[in-house]
Amino acid sequence: MPTRLRIAVNQIRERINLRIYDSKVAVVKTLRYISVPLSLLSVTALIVSYGYQLEPSEKALVDILLKTTIGFYIFKYFAELFYDFSPAEYVRKSRFEFSLMLYMLVNIAAINIFNFELTAAIGNLLGVNRFDELFMLLVQGYFLVFVALELGKASRLLPQMKLSPPALLAISFSLITLLGAGLLSMPEMSRLPNGLSALDALFTSVSAVCVTGLSTFDIATVLTFKGKVILMVLIQLGGLNFITFTSLFALLANPGVGTRYKSMLQASYSAESLETSVQLTGQIVRFSLLFEAVSATLLFISWGDQHFATVGDRAFHSIFHAISAFNNAGFSLYTGGLADASLLGNVPLGLVIALTVVLGGLGFRPIYEVFSYKALKHRRSNPWVHFSVNTKIAVYAIAILVPLGALLFFILEQHGTLSGQSPAMALYHSVFSSITTRTAGFNTVDFGAIGLPTLLVVMLFMFIGGSSGSTAGGVKTSTFALVFLNALGTIRGRKRVELFRQTIPVELLNLALSVFLFSASVVLLGIFALSITDGHLGLARIAFEELSAFCTVGLSTGITSELSTSGKTILMISMLIGRVGTVTLAFALTSKRKDSQDYRFPNASVQVG
Repeated sequence: MPTRLRIAVNQIRERINLRIYDSKVAVVKTLRYISVPLSLLSVTALIVSYGYQLEPSEKALVDILLKTTIGFYIFKYFAELFYDFSPAEYVRKSRFEFSLMLYMLVNIAAINIFNFELTAAIGNLLGVNRFDELFMLLVQGYFLVFVALELGKASRLLPQMKLSPPALLAISFSLITLLGAGLLSMPEMSRLPNGLSALDALFTSVSAVCVTGLSTFDIATVLTFKGKVILMVLIQLGGLNFITFTSLFALLANPGVGTRYKSMLQASYSAESLETSVQLTGQIVRFSLLFEAVSATLLFISWGDQHFATVGDRAFHSIFHAISAFNNAGFSLYTGGLADASLLGNVPLGLVIALTVVLGGLGFRPIYEVFSYKALKHRRSNPWVHFSVNTKIAVYAIAILVPLGALLFFILEQHGTLSGQSPAMALYHSVFSSITTRTAGFNTVDFGAIGLPTLLVVMLFMFIGGSSGSTAGGVKTSTFALVFLNALGTIRGRKRVELFRQTIPVELLNLALSVFLFSASVVLLGIFALSITDGHLGLARIAFEELSAFCTVGLSTGITSELSTSGKTILMISMLIGRVGTVTLAFALTSKRKDSQDYRFPNASVQVG
């Protein structure tokens, strides 16, 4: 733009800004106040339209409400654009939103003035059937995100509630679990005449949000497509750790608020500073979506001769299993899981899922250090910078535990589930089982048929779990490593615990031991409770079920549906504690106000052993 023209435009814009300055605050505030109740009403209408069979008049009413809301958001966006002191900068920062709003505005004008459906015409041009319906699904998805951003601005009220980060974490998980249960219990979500029972819906929602994978029914045959979509969304929210997901929205919508969220992120993901934790949140979402997209693409190619009704069905199966694998959930759309007869021998499919599980269980901080271009560039320009101890533990754990677990499984199941298999297939099943037993819950063999020695080995690996700050469960490899090294150092008479030429602080060792003992105590208490409510199912099987629930693994010997109501409730509590309890405990121990230690009592002599 020529200099004179730019000056003239700036002068015009300055005059406009002066004229509208007095009304700006009132208009913007009014629009934002209207957007919250309207958003909640529209989301409710959208949920009702998907969850229930509506009469034509009811569908028309919902359609009018959604169109009104979309029209309001278009008006709101352009009003905020008009009132912004730098409209060009506003458009630059919201390019996607501007393009979408402008397209919908043009489409509405074309329909009402020329009776011409622009979206349908584009679909015909591209040769894509029902493109207008697909576009509306995308718009509704964006609409839900936009609503979340609007509601995220309510985060300014959180400091007034004086909730601690652990409390926010627990409340967030509880709310999304109850919402998921309500959605899954709607008639359109299942093929059952009266829909899922409240207990089954709640159990499935808890299992999905806690990325466990246990289920009281066969999701492949009971849930409808809509129900499977809801389940997939719950898995994604749980895998990203719901508090991180909402934190991102809150930080984007209102950067001035969110210190409590940042503290929670710092505790959960071992970030050195609050600034690092905020950057890491964005990396979590980007890397998760990237890996899930790559995994879904590879799965789409790897189904082989598997029959699907449509290409869309094949794509949905790929996306669902990619999300389930990366988030270490273990849910599958096949009755027998990956051990289903139709998938036997599909090694490429199993390898893609196994690799996705490994990446999901690696931990977001190690993923950032290993795969981030910024981190790679920093290490390349500074050769003395190495991976953090946390990342090294995560990588070494995979390098040691996966081969060890595969070897033990291969040896112990030679005359069991691996009998009759070729050496190559037996090795494949052993490696896959070693990877998924620590965290994911996928299975290529029937775990109800494995021997007791193998069952005990699997229980140990489930308890160890995956890496800290990952989608995996268990006590985490770093916790287990610190407890093991501390015990080994004590036996050897060493005064300090050193790892990778660094000294581990005593506070960290005590924290690891506390988490370890807390987890072991909860598991033992859960087994004891299950022995009272469902002892007839056998101690080994209920112990396996409890460990799978607390460690959010999802493997089962097939007794989940046979448990009593009390037994299912115990497993739900175990899943929630296993998902949020260890992080909450760690935060509570590290953030607790320290009492004065300026004095010291005399040393005590206590007999040990």
